[in-house]
Amino acid sequence: MSLSINDASKLMQAVRDNISLVIHGKEDKLQLVVLALVSGGHILIEDIPGVGKTTLARAISKTVDGEFNRIQFTPDLLPTDITGNNIFDKDTNAFIFKKGPIFANILLGDEINRASPRTQSALLEAMSEEQVTVDGESHYLPQPFIVIATQNPIDYHGTYPLPEAQLDRFMLQIDLGYPPENKEKALLISRTSADPVDSISSVLSLDDFKLLRELVDKVKIEESISDYLLKIVLETRLHRQLRLGVSTRGTLLYGRIVRARAIMNGRDYVIPEDVKELATYVLSHRILLDTKAQYGGIARSSIIADIISAIKVPR
Repeated sequence: MSLSINDASKLMQAVRDNISLVIHGKEDKLQLVVLALVSGGHILIEDIPGVGKTTLARAISKTVDGEFNRIQFTPDLLPTDITGNNIFDKDTNAFIFKKGPIFANILLGDEINRASPRTQSALLEAMSEEQVTVDGESHYLPQPFIVIATQNPIDYHGTYPLPEAQLDRFMLQIDLGYPPENKEKALLISRTSADPVDSISSVLSLDDFKLLRELVDKVKIEESISDYLLKIVLETRLHRQLRLGVSTRGTLLYGRIVRARAIMNGRDYVIPEDVKELATYVLSHRILLDTKAQYGGIARSSIIADIISAIKVPR
């Protein structure tokens, strides 16, 4: 069984529309979330407290008909609280593995940067290899496996910066920001004590989820488009204001999500606009500014924008 491009596009739009019943006025960010889900990528949502990061993650989990677990990251959280641990069973006189909350299709890591770097690193293997290793034994995670993490800005009290190795495993990083004034006014008038996430239901089965991910692999990228994408990546490695450019992993994830955008727009091929529109969200969190640029207040997104504007678009 397989999906046509047209059916896949309608299904992706249905996922976006379902989430928009809970998150209002952020259709552009919701589309990015859907693209990451379909292309099998992990999502990092960074913003100030109280703008709907956790609500968005919960709405995504409700939209997809899979197993969902949530971990509230705190300074005293241990790696085994995430992965699980071997526990001695007196009846069998042997150790048995008790699975941790990471064994789910969709894992919400709430306020991930409130945990220590040691605990944050418990996700590294899971996010790249879809397995965890405890006491030398590997345990495979359910398929598909997606991490949706939220974090507060690094200058907030009690936060630890995510290591570059972990940031690189997220397909994209987004923020939500405040809702438009008219949307916030409508929320003020209509919102009661009822949880809006409870009002939505699943629109995407695990089987369709897997079919969408398989379809992404079939989308064509012409050589001129792949050259264009690669030029953008290479420029991040050569840029004079950067001390770290985009990794090979980042290049591959970039290639997957542009394919997903093509599907959502009803195409089985990638065009330059797919590459341009996603660059900031896929690449910005993967680069490191040099000291002068960092203290000069230069934003990483502006570096990516400059690189995009300087490279000729293929026709």
